[in-house]
Amino acid sequence: MHKIRLKYKIDLVMKDAKRDIVERSPNRATNISSRLNVGKQKNVLSTLHNCFIILIIILLLFSCKDELVAYQDNDCKAQAPFIKKLGYNPARSAFSTSEKIIKGLVLLQINENGDTSGGGRKLYQHPSWASAGWLGPMQIAPNGHVFLAPVPVINLIDNPPSKQNIIYKVDATSGIMSAFVNLPITADSTVANPYGLLGFAYLCESNTLYASTVQGSTRQQELGILYAIDANSGKILDKVKNIDVLGMGISYTGGQRKLYFGSARNSSVYEITLKENGTFASAPSVAFNIENLGPRGDDKVRRIKFNKATGQMNVYGLEFNFNLTAPTEKQENMYVYNYDEELKKWVVAH
Repeated sequence: MHKIRLKYKIDLVMKDAKRDIVERSPNRATNISSRLNVGKQKNVLSTLHNCFIILIIILLLFSCKDELVAYQDNDCKAQAPFIKKLGYNPARSAFSTSEKIIKGLVLLQINENGDTSGGGRKLYQHPSWASAGWLGPMQIAPNGHVFLAPVPVINLIDNPPSKQNIIYKVDATSGIMSAFVNLPITADSTVANPYGLLGFAYLCESNTLYASTVQGSTRQQELGILYAIDANSGKILDKVKNIDVLGMGISYTGGQRKLYFGSARNSSVYEITLKENGTFASAPSVAFNIENLGPRGDDKVRRIKFNKATGQMNVYGLEFNFNLTAPTEKQENMYVYNYDEELKKWVVAH
């Protein structure tokens, strides 16, 4: 009897369970379908979100690429108005700091035949032009101002170390020379390195004067500084520390403004990309070197000039070891380089 009742109860439970499964099945199917639809929507939104992020990254990468700059010859120097007032012919006159027996700056007018030593040559020197001792690097601005740097010759009597970081300016109107910028002295000069300012360059686009000093550098430490200076106000705009720079030149190469300069410590030529305002857009990197070229094979780059007609870079090298040498003993060699558009680098012209 008990077995019959138990079987009856089991049959009832099974019937109720089957009825519950049948009744709930449509609702469960609906819930599963709903969940699947929500999942699909989430996957679509997630995919769209990822695509949007990728698009933003691509746009940022393109926006970070260097801007292409239109070519300019960067030749904007002009004759100072005072030259004509002195009775000199601007077309046949030039400034010089390399006269053997005349200290400072002089204005020379060559004769009509172009002879710089024969009859008809005129020479002028304002009293202020000899006040800073022997001078070396020179940079002429678009308004006719002349920027100059003191450089010791043979000894330091006329060029004390305390004044070798002063940039002088000859005013284009008055012709008077005075101190323009007194760059900081970050380290004392040594017997092994009597120099201060060594090179100039000028970016016409922004009226920026570039000046290099090696004051305080030793054989073991490279403590020189490359400055970017507002040529109108004298304000320091930017600088690169711990680099000894000798000769400099500017060119618009490969769609970029480039400052090229020779190292005072080796035969390498470096390059720095410039911004439109004249400040530095990149760290210095080696463009090429002139090692093993020329009679000595260890020339340092003293000057860099660009040929407007051919686009070539003329590199002038000489022996430089931070020691004082008479000007007559310096032998300069010229090396010509072409820019290879495919290789994106400068190569020696053959």
